[in-house]
This record gives sequence, structure tokens and C-alpha cells, in this order.
Amino acid sequence: MNIRRWSVGVLAATLLVPGLTACKSDDAAPTAAGSAASAAPADPKEALLASTKEIEKGNFTFTLAGAGLSGKGLVHKPSNSAQFSMKFDDESGGMSMGMELIYIEPDSWVMLDLGELGAMIPGAEKWKGKYQHLDQSKVKGAGELSRYMEEVDPAGSAKLTKSVTEVQKTAEGSYTGKLDVSAAGDAATLDADLVKALGAQAKTLPFTAKLDGEGRLTELVISVPAAGETKAHDIKVTYADYGNATAAQKPPADKVVEASPETYEMFKK
Repeated sequence: MNIRRWSVGVLAATLLVPGLTACKSDDAAPTAAGSAASAAPADPKEALLASTKEIEKGNFTFTLAGAGLSGKGLVHKPSNSAQFSMKFDDESGGMSMGMELIYIEPDSWVMLDLGELGAMIPGAEKWKGKYQHLDQSKVKGAGELSRYMEEVDPAGSAKLTKSVTEVQKTAEGSYTGKLDVSAAGDAATLDADLVKALGAQAKTLPFTAKLDGEGRLTELVISVPAAGETKAHDIKVTYADYGNATAAQKPPADKVVEASPETYEMFKK
């Protein structure tokens, strides 16, 4: 079983390894809401490119949804911590799975709820309902857990805005246009197999975006047409609490076990 098939693998990588410490020092200080950034540039494309700058400072909350997956979390650079929870519901088969990730430098934990698939994994009962403490030396060799160690943007919005090919401002703080997601590389919200299945359509995906009064990205919605086995759906990412997120909390000691070899194996490609 490959975790990336039912989750956003890059999100796991972002939150499970010490990526939050990779920010440049001049970006590390949190900025209070209302003074975080200048107003959006007049040029629509420049406005979108500038809208993700505050994300790089690593102090915000976010949500993510699309194709049966929903999640929410926080990144808190001041405490070098992050937290993310997600749930996946398979519309065709009724299967449901969930995952929660916590990173507090230098430790990280993962809680997995694999639903019916859990019965197929040896020893899964031992960590059911528990947070598995991860050995960082093993994380670095576990495929998806070790990717993008220097990323702070969980959904890859900065990469996505750079792939904008057309954009118009429709109202104050509102934009619409098209993305060439084939040029977005490994943005976390995109699965390489889906991009491949989209073919030429990947170069012209419609999107809408919203910015707050300080020019910071608050919502990005990408409309994805049906491709391969995937139905048409929207990918929606939101950001909030710039400069005002709270630190992630360590899981209760009585709910922690050491991660099993099977857990590391599941994240490998």
C-alpha cells in the first residue's frame, strides 16, 4: 500500500521532518495581521505571486479539500512545530481512512486510521488509536516521509501561482484564470499520475483565488476535469491566521508508541 495514493504525501513530508527550520532567518519573525504585507500589486499575476510570500514565514493555519480528501492544520515557525489531520473517503467503495501528523522539533508523530485496510497490516492493532513516534533516522529513508525537507508551504501554492498562464482581477481581492499544472512540478496538491492523465488539459486548468486586504492568499480553488479513473472535482486550499497560529501540542504520553517497521514501509514508493 502506498500512502501517497490516498493522501497528500508532500504534506506528510512537510510535517514529519525538520523542514520548518529551513526558513531564512530574515523571514522567520511572525508578522501581525494587518501589517503582514503591502496591498496587492495592481498587475493580477504579480498580485498572485506576491500573495504567497507570507506563507514562507511559516505562521498560519490552512485547510485542504479535493476528490474525497479533506484536511486542516497549522504551521508555527516560532515554535518550530506543525500539525495536520486529514480524512479520505472513497466515494466508490465507501472506504474511509484518516491520518494525523504532529511535528515539534526535533520529534514527530503520526496516527493512522486505515479502516478496513488496517486488518491487512501485521501488528496494526498495536498502534490503532495511538500516535506513533517516528525515528528521524528512519524517516529520512522512508520515501514520502523524507521529501521536501525544506518546504514550508504545505499545499504548494507558491509553485501553483508561478504556473499561472492567464489571470484577471474580477473584484477587489478576487481573481480568476488558468494554470499550467504540468509546469507546477511537484506541488503538494497535485498527483503526478493525475497530471499525466489530464494530458493537454493540464495546461489550462481554471482557477479562482482570493486575497485578503493585505494581499495575502486566503483561498485557491482549482477545477480539475475528469481524467482516467478520477472524476471531475475541485481542489480547494485556504489559509488563515497569518502571524497568529498557535503552536502544535505534543500527544499525551499514554497514547504514544514507537513507530512500527510497517509504518515506515507504507510511505515508501
